[in-house]
Amino acid sequence: MTDRHQPVLIVDFGSQVTQLIARRVRESGVYCEIHPYDKAEAALFALQPAAIILSGGPASTTEDESPRAARALFEAGVPVLGVCYGEQTMVAELGGAVETGHHREFGRAEIAITRDSPLFAGLGEHQQVWMSHGDKITAIPEGFQVIATSSGSPFAAIADEARQFYGVQFHPEVVHTPHGAQIYRNFTHGIAGLSGDWTMAAFRGEAIARIRAQVGKGKVICGLSGGVDSSVAAVLIHEAIGDQLTCVYVDTGLMRLGESEQVVSLFRNHYNIPLIHVDASEQFLGELAGISDPETKRKTIGRLFIEVFDREAGKIDGAEFLAQGTLYPDVIESVSAKGGPSAVIKSHHNVGGLPDFMKLKLVEPLRELFKDEVRVLGVELGLPPAFVGRHPFPGPGLAIRIPGEITPEKVATLQKADAIYLEEIRNAGLYDQIWQAFAVLLPVKTVGVMGDARTYEDVCALRAVTSTDGMTADFYEFPWAVLAKAATRIINEVKGINRVVYDVTSKPPGTIEWE
Repeated sequence: MTDRHQPVLIVDFGSQVTQLIARRVRESGVYCEIHPYDKAEAALFALQPAAIILSGGPASTTEDESPRAARALFEAGVPVLGVCYGEQTMVAELGGAVETGHHREFGRAEIAITRDSPLFAGLGEHQQVWMSHGDKITAIPEGFQVIATSSGSPFAAIADEARQFYGVQFHPEVVHTPHGAQIYRNFTHGIAGLSGDWTMAAFRGEAIARIRAQVGKGKVICGLSGGVDSSVAAVLIHEAIGDQLTCVYVDTGLMRLGESEQVVSLFRNHYNIPLIHVDASEQFLGELAGISDPETKRKTIGRLFIEVFDREAGKIDGAEFLAQGTLYPDVIESVSAKGGPSAVIKSHHNVGGLPDFMKLKLVEPLRELFKDEVRVLGVELGLPPAFVGRHPFPGPGLAIRIPGEITPEKVATLQKADAIYLEEIRNAGLYDQIWQAFAVLLPVKTVGVMGDARTYEDVCALRAVTSTDGMTADFYEFPWAVLAKAATRIINEVKGINRVVYDVTSKPPGTIEWE
């Protein structure tokens, strides 16, 4: 990437929103990479960045063992922007002072821009921002000047214009700082002089060249999950090497209604990509019988998927490579900075890494992209927008949307309820406003009255959330008429369900999925 593009290095100090910095930078057409603070000097040498951004983080520069910005970052001769902890470590390293025990500042705040600076070009004198810090800068290094203040931060933004070093105590990357994207653009385009030449069209051509160089005349196997990531990866690789690619689609029996048929039709008929379709639904549902623990379900599905996939892959003579739809967030999290968002909430939705017994080399053409960028690439490659724009779907499929034991009957019931729900969302023109929507079949029976008869049947929960990245999410505020129609149709058309409820839990404290 660095041969053609002017990259930005983002140094991660463990903030839970570091990925959002990268998204804001890339949205303006600038290529960037995130590297942990303890590998920043190596990344500086390898990437030769045109600018550097220091992220926030949970630590305190007043502690001896806290992470620090490497001196080399300030000696590279390129513009540097420190964000929250990034500003504090910049101040500490360059001769200023940071103290703890002062008044903390969390949440919305207003800054007053007190001095003209290219960092705030085009913005008004007062800006709403999002603060999240416990320490306080009490003295700035020589050469710096204050360019913005807030009631709680006399050094809310500082600048050494001569060296092009800038620091902000707030977080421009979050939505609660309405003009944060403009601040990043001012830094990358205005201060660093970057042209914003990184586009999906450019990425497509470069990725194809890299795939051809890596694979040569070798054969590649791609495990299709039916989701957007593996589908886009498959189409991109096929464009690069044609029939050297074979896709294997393992049908677990846990997909949404009609989804397997859609995937097979798209790849066989529309793209004419060699495809092995394995209907393993009986095997998966058989081995899941009697299992209620969510982690055991996940591990069982992951193990079976590998077993079935390996069996089918072994039938393809001369296969040397395995293609995976690994995305950039997966790469970042595997090398996250100490103190970063690395706590395990649940095992990953997808199958994960390659088992030792599969002697194949990995092809991961999407490992530089975020989810929204993959969707843009999919459209660039000609995938139908309705297919590319589908809501995220977990690797274990409907298994984690049926709390408790899974049976073929429960899967069939949930597939019908889920299809009705999504149909009503599309009918109302709301599908693209929602990050993810799905139905959940609960292990709870309730009394109902249908006609003149008493019923005792299952409860269906409906879930819909808005999000930008899946890391946090708010429940979607439906018009009541849409929810009412979906609920009425589910109760009337899906045998075995007599009550529908709507989940109004945000993430955190909940997760998006139920298991």
